[in-house]
Amino acid sequence: MTRERDNIAAMDGYVSGEQPDNIPGLIKLNTNENPYPPAPEINNVIKAFDTEKLRRYPPANANEFRDLAAELHAVNRGNIIATRGGDELLRLMITTFVNPGEIIGVTDPTYSLYSVLARIQNCPVLQVPLGADWTPPEEFAKNMNDAGVKLTFLGNPHAPSGVLLDQEVISRIANDLDGLLLLDEAYIDFVDPARQYRSPSLLDDFDNVVILRTLSKGYSLAGLRLGYGIGREQLIRPMLEKTRDSYNLDWLSQEIASTALRHRTHAAHTWKLVRDERVRITGIFRSMGLGVGDSEANFLLVTFPDGNAENCYEFLRNRGIFVRYFHHKALEDKLRISIGAPHENDRLLGSIRDFPG
Repeated sequence: MTRERDNIAAMDGYVSGEQPDNIPGLIKLNTNENPYPPAPEINNVIKAFDTEKLRRYPPANANEFRDLAAELHAVNRGNIIATRGGDELLRLMITTFVNPGEIIGVTDPTYSLYSVLARIQNCPVLQVPLGADWTPPEEFAKNMNDAGVKLTFLGNPHAPSGVLLDQEVISRIANDLDGLLLLDEAYIDFVDPARQYRSPSLLDDFDNVVILRTLSKGYSLAGLRLGYGIGREQLIRPMLEKTRDSYNLDWLSQEIASTALRHRTHAAHTWKLVRDERVRITGIFRSMGLGVGDSEANFLLVTFPDGNAENCYEFLRNRGIFVRYFHHKALEDKLRISIGAPHENDRLLGSIRDFPG
């Protein structure tokens, strides 16, 4: 006997990347964490934190953080909502704007949590396959409109390929969509600055776009769980004032997140280090005969032409090197590998050379 709602009983939950126990010499390249520590000033915040504050609720709307984020993106405080990780923003977009039974659109493949959250809300999911280059088809928006999709999730850079759509492509999709577009930019900090990608300017032209940002990846704060959304005030306000959990961000999280934005130059230095390693190991993988596309994220999608990706995954795991394998038809010959520190990447590359497959 189950007491779950029928749709909950029928669905599968989200499966995160494996979080192994402390293993001596472990190399963890399976959940796209930044390999470098956060700004040292964050240590000072933690050490100096006054626990007397914990008697009282934290600032309800995280206005200090919102002001800093607004300044960073040249928008107003009303255009920012601070959330418990980027995942809370995904849930808020659904519960605020999508009725149960309305359709949610995604690409295929993509971040699997999108579909899980849709099914929790008892919403059907339209999956539009990506092309061989991991980009949406020309008729992507039309596919969504024809199906009556209320909300579309689009990752940029895309996970798990790391492909970045140019801003002109995003603008065309936003313009053509009848429904809302959640632009998930969890990995945007690792994009080559030469691409000149500046998505917050989309708000000047479109009232159906909300942009997701997170401190988990670029700011080395995955363990903090803090993200934020950027959008027109008429989209931010109902989430902020009606559907968001009360006091969703604790005192310490708000202080750490604000400090991270104030010391963004430290984070930006780590982004360059990751980009440099991305270029280096992409070249080495290709010299080994493995397929690697041009990624703008802090991970690579590596193709094993002999089809031994899953076997290599197990081989690496047995050596204490954790990468990600997906049981998905389009990904069965591939591993997603996070960019680690140079010594971690060197050990990874040496182990793949030793792989007997």
